[in-house]
Amino acid sequence: MKVLQISSEVNIGSVGRIAEQIGENILNEGWESYIAFGREHLPSKSSIFKIGNTFDFIYHVLLTRLTDRHGFGSENATKKLINTIKDINPDIIHLQHLHGYFVNIDLLFNFLRTTKAKIVWTFHDCWSFTGHCAYYELVNCDKWKTQCYECPQLKEYPKSIFTDNSKKNYTHKRELFTSVDQMTIVPVSNWLEGEVRKSFLKKYNIKTIHNGIDVNQFAYKENNIKQKFNIDEKFLILGVASPWDKRKGLTYFVEISEKISDDCKIVLVGLSKNQIKNLPDKIIGLERTKNVNELAELYSAADVFVNPTLEDTFPTTNLEAQSCGTPVITFKTGGSPEAIDSSTGIVVEKGNTEELVNAIEEVKRNTKLFYSGHCRNRVLRLFDKRNAFKYYIDLYKELLQNEAL
Repeated sequence: MKVLQISSEVNIGSVGRIAEQIGENILNEGWESYIAFGREHLPSKSSIFKIGNTFDFIYHVLLTRLTDRHGFGSENATKKLINTIKDINPDIIHLQHLHGYFVNIDLLFNFLRTTKAKIVWTFHDCWSFTGHCAYYELVNCDKWKTQCYECPQLKEYPKSIFTDNSKKNYTHKRELFTSVDQMTIVPVSNWLEGEVRKSFLKKYNIKTIHNGIDVNQFAYKENNIKQKFNIDEKFLILGVASPWDKRKGLTYFVEISEKISDDCKIVLVGLSKNQIKNLPDKIIGLERTKNVNELAELYSAADVFVNPTLEDTFPTTNLEAQSCGTPVITFKTGGSPEAIDSSTGIVVEKGNTEELVNAIEEVKRNTKLFYSGHCRNRVLRLFDKRNAFKYYIDLYKELLQNEAL
């Protein structure tokens, strides 16, 4: 059996790590695992190959910025990808992210509707059923349910400077993405499944599989993080994102920094150099780290992980923090609350800074020790990659078995 995944990254970033870990489960079955990727990668256990080159990427970015036709560049890169897929002849083609300036969805789906391979598509966000954006919760837009037009988020990823082609994109994507006779869509949260069932993709088989993480990589690690930043006696509040755009809630960290007590310190990971320069005194800013061990040390050092995301599907950072024994506070946003329960963290109303501060104080009173065991056990029980991603293996087997009947 051969399974080929198409992903924006491999073994780096949340989607890249998910693709890698699914690949590991595929290999554990004695099958062949291939991952085609568009951007960054770290060493992989699967057979990997890059889609396109720097020129393809730059052209696709320019196409998006100038014409708002994201997903319709990378023609030559996608033709080469299709030829490689034909050479591999996989039994399963598993789509991860298809946005990110690396693949042409027109060419790809015209090929997919002719292939005999079974198609599985994991949804990590909402881009697949909108005319432009990957998320719409922040602006309370529901045009995607019927027809996108006059997009209120042109300046958000994938950014367009001049043109609004959201109506054309929506119609084109609907035609392409519904052209495949049989496809299984896998949202990564119950919330996202509910959204897909309201979209033009509702006719397909839809099955939620929550993300898993490597519980050995993300486990409590002895560290000197607090000593390194000279905050030994401080209550450490951690935030992790990349990039720290408006939807990730950077402004809320700035706000709470003015309201938390002096014995607290905030550390944010994944900031740009410019963002770091403009931080208030109570916030220590770090750039993105590609070192998983370093990230696990930061989670382990934190007394609480705060995720004030304003729109999200199922952030793996919530899982990574808990796996290191650190409780999580998050806004009631999308699928973010699905990662925690009352014994592992606190969910507060979206945008409510006072509740956010109160939740931090509650964790501080209870102490991290009150939550740590529950956090680790919850992740081991529900989100260990060795169990979570086996659901994909079960799905692959089910699809191929149905074909044989």
